[in-house]
Formats: sequence, structure tokens, C-alpha cells
Amino acid sequence: MAPVVDLEGYWGPPTSTLDWCEENYVVTRFIAEFWNTVSNLIMIIPPLFGAVQTIRDGLEKRYIAAYLTLTVVGMGSWCFHMTLKYEMQLLDELPMIYSCCIFVYCMFECFKMKNSVNYHLLFTLVLFSLIVTTVYLKVKEPIFHQVMYGMLVFTLVLRSIYIVTWVYPWLRGLGYTSLGIFLLGFLLWNIDNIFCYSLRNFRKKLPPILGVSTQFHAWWHILTGLGSYLHILFSLYTRTLYLRYRPKVKFLFGIWPMIVLEHLRNH
Repeated sequence: MAPVVDLEGYWGPPTSTLDWCEENYVVTRFIAEFWNTVSNLIMIIPPLFGAVQTIRDGLEKRYIAAYLTLTVVGMGSWCFHMTLKYEMQLLDELPMIYSCCIFVYCMFECFKMKNSVNYHLLFTLVLFSLIVTTVYLKVKEPIFHQVMYGMLVFTLVLRSIYIVTWVYPWLRGLGYTSLGIFLLGFLLWNIDNIFCYSLRNFRKKLPPILGVSTQFHAWWHILTGLGSYLHILFSLYTRTLYLRYRPKVKFLFGIWPMIVLEHLRNH
């Protein structure tokens, strides 16, 4: 993690169990890790548009919840990196678990009747969330959280591979793009953690505008935010194909992908 050479700012000394590689309070005294904070916008704003579109199309509430919990993760991460306070760290990390549980539920309920509820899976995921929350509040060990989050992501990866291999092979592009972007973010997250000292020294030798590009934890936010958003699209596309809704990918403002249901637009 980050060497202890950071400035003190508005929020005081960090109380979080993690302090990342970005130098603290360098850009402004009101935001501890500026780039790690503002990079969360990709997880906050686009999912809101996705949730609104899902409501307009009258799709199942679990997909609205998937979009909105991704926004909650982004907001929690914003607060965490802005303050480096332990309470804000929990607001970041615990919603990561909860949102992934919703993603898992969506993926495993893609091929069920409309508006059906799998109470056994729902109970299992709620119980898992409660156990992880209780244990994490007790042990305060980031590695425990990372392992639990990794288990959920691995479950999503296996389910996605099953769908694009055996059910809808033509969704490989979307499925593997989502996975590839997420894994690239994970790679940069590890580089940022392992080589932090070298990165900081290298950053000092670069012009500020180029130094920003070495903020790999901020890239982790951007790439995992995009990867998670594309995963929701993949899950939603799979579900609407099964329901024979004729989904189409449209681009908001010509750049941002969204699912639109053509048959609903024509009636």
C-alpha cells in the first residue's frame, strides 16, 4: 500500500484499514485521493440512466436494483477515497458484496418465468451477505473482504461462460468484453498495490498531465465500473432474449451502450 509520506488535509489522518497509492491531499485539501475519488463517476451516473431505461421498459425490479446498487458502490467509493475514514470504507466495501449478490441472482434467474422469485437462492444470498458483513465488522481484515468478493465474481464468470458457451454463443462479444475489461482493471489494481513505491517515484519525473495516467487505482474504478455495467447489460440481454423481447443495444449520446426493447417501442 501507500508509503507514509502523505499530506494531512480537511478530513484529518486516515482511519481506514487501507490507504492506496495515490498521494493524499495533493490536488486539493478537501479530497484525500482526488483521482481515486472522481474516477467513481463512471459507477455513479451511467447506471442511473440504465435504471431509468429499465423502469421505462417495465423490466423486472432486480435489474433496477442491479443498476442502483452499482451507483451505491460508486458513491460509497467516492466517500471512502475522499475521506479515507473507516466508516466510509465500509460504505464502499460492503455494497460491493451486496451488488454482486444481486448480479448473481440475476444471472441464475435468467431462464425462469417472468416475475418468478427463487426464494431459496434469495435466502442463500441474503444469508451470505449477513455472514460476510458480521465477520468483516468483527475482524476488519481487508483480505477477507477481497476473498469473499472474489468468490462472487468467480461465480459470475463461470455462469457467464456457461451462457455464452451453451445457450447464446452470439453473446460472446459482450460477455467476454465485460470480463476482459474487469480483469484488466484487476491487473492494474494489483500493479498499483505491489509497485506503489516505484510508481510514486516514476510519477514525480513525469509532467502532471502524464502522471495522472499512472493512477492505476483510478483506472481500476473506471475499468471495473465499465465492466460491471457491461455485465448488467449482458445479464439483461440474456434475460430479454429468453423472454423474446427482441433487445437491441443502443448508444446514449452516441457513446454509451444501453439495452432498448424494440417490440415495446413499436407498440
